[in-house]
Amino acid sequence: MILQGSREDAIHFFNRIMEQPVFDTHTHLVGDRLAARDFWEIAHYFWLNRELQAGGYPADAEKLSEAERIAAFLEAYQSTRSTLMNGVFTSIMRELYNIEMKDEASVREAIAAVKHSSDDEGWAQRVADRMNIRRFVVNHPEHAAFQGMREDAVLIPRIDGILNPWVDRVMKSGDRAKAFSEVRDEIDRKLGEYKAAGRPGIMTTLPRYEASAHIRREIDVTSDRDQVLMELLHAICTAAERNGLLVQFFLGVERSWCGTAVPVNDTERILKLAGLFETYRCSFELVLASELNNLDAVQAAWNFPNVHVGGMWWFNFRASTYRDSMQYRLEALPASKSSVIVSDARCMEWSYGKILLVKKLAAEFLWERMNAGWIDEDTALHTASEWFYASAMRRYGVEES
Repeated sequence: MILQGSREDAIHFFNRIMEQPVFDTHTHLVGDRLAARDFWEIAHYFWLNRELQAGGYPADAEKLSEAERIAAFLEAYQSTRSTLMNGVFTSIMRELYNIEMKDEASVREAIAAVKHSSDDEGWAQRVADRMNIRRFVVNHPEHAAFQGMREDAVLIPRIDGILNPWVDRVMKSGDRAKAFSEVRDEIDRKLGEYKAAGRPGIMTTLPRYEASAHIRREIDVTSDRDQVLMELLHAICTAAERNGLLVQFFLGVERSWCGTAVPVNDTERILKLAGLFETYRCSFELVLASELNNLDAVQAAWNFPNVHVGGMWWFNFRASTYRDSMQYRLEALPASKSSVIVSDARCMEWSYGKILLVKKLAAEFLWERMNAGWIDEDTALHTASEWFYASAMRRYGVEES
C-alpha cells in the first residue's frame, strides 16, 4: 500500500480503517462448518483456483498423489504471484497461520495448521473478530445457524431457484393468463411467509432479458419468456412493497454463452429495471458482477432514493474495479446508500482474507482523497463505517446486539 503524508498519520488512519466493524453481505458460509476443513479447501477456493489453473495447475489436482499435488500447487502459486487472489491467499496463510508459502515444507506445515484449526470450535469466531466481521448474510435457511459464533447469519432467501420455474410454468401452460395469475398469488403468499418469518428481503440473480419494466403487458398466448419474466418481477416488487421487504438484484453473470459463467457488460441491464425502481416503494439493492455496470448502478441510486448499491460480486471483485467504484460512490452518493463488502466466501478464512483486502483498498483510496483535499478525516471514517457496516445494518433492519 502506498500512503502519502506523514508515516505516523498514515499508520494511524490505516489502523482506524482496519478497526471498523464489517457486515459481510453475501456469503456461501454453512453454519455447521464455517472453518475450512483442510488446507486444500482454502487453496482450491474457486477464484484462486481459476488463477492457479491459468498458471498451469491441473484441473484434477485432487487425483494426484500428495507430493505431486504439492509440487504442482507450488509451481502454479509462484507463476501467479502478481494476481489478486494469490495475494489474498498469501495474506490468509501469513496472518492467520504465520506461514510463508515458499516450498514443500511450508505447504505441509500449512496442511497441519489448517487441520488443527478445523478441529478448534472457537476458530471461526476468532478469525471473524480479527477483522471485526460482526454479521454475515446467507441465502439458504439451513445455513443460517452459525455454530460457535455469537450471532447467527442474517437470512435473505434466494428465489432464483423458483423464479425460473415460475417462468417455465407460465410459458408451458395452455392458458398463460391463468397460470400467470396462479404464480402471482404464489409469489404473494411466499413473500408474506418471508415477512412473517422476519426475513429482511429476497435475493435473485437475473438472466439476460430483452423486456423493459416500463412497458407493461397482459400475459397471454403471444407473450414471450422475457415478457413473462418482467411481469413476474412486477409481481415480486408488488409483494415486496406490501410486505416491506428489500429486493436484491445480483446482476452481470450469464451462463448462456458457454458451459461456464461469464461476466457480461450490458449497457441496458439496469436501465431496463428502472421502471421497477420508479413504480415501487420497496428498497432495492444492486450487486454487480460486471465492471462497466458499476457506474450504471450508482446512477440508478442517484436517481431513485429507494435504490442502493451493494458490494462487488464475481468478476467485479478486483482492486481496479473497487477503486473506480469507490470513486463513483464517494462523489455521487451519501455513504448510507452503499455497501462495499461481498466476500462470496465458502469458509471463514476466505471471508477474512477478502475483507482484509477491501479494507486495505478503502484505506488507500480514502487516504488519497484526504491528502488531495477532497474530504477530511471525519468524512473518510464516516464513509468507511457506512460502506463496511452501518448502511447494511439499517438496510436489512438488523439491530445491534
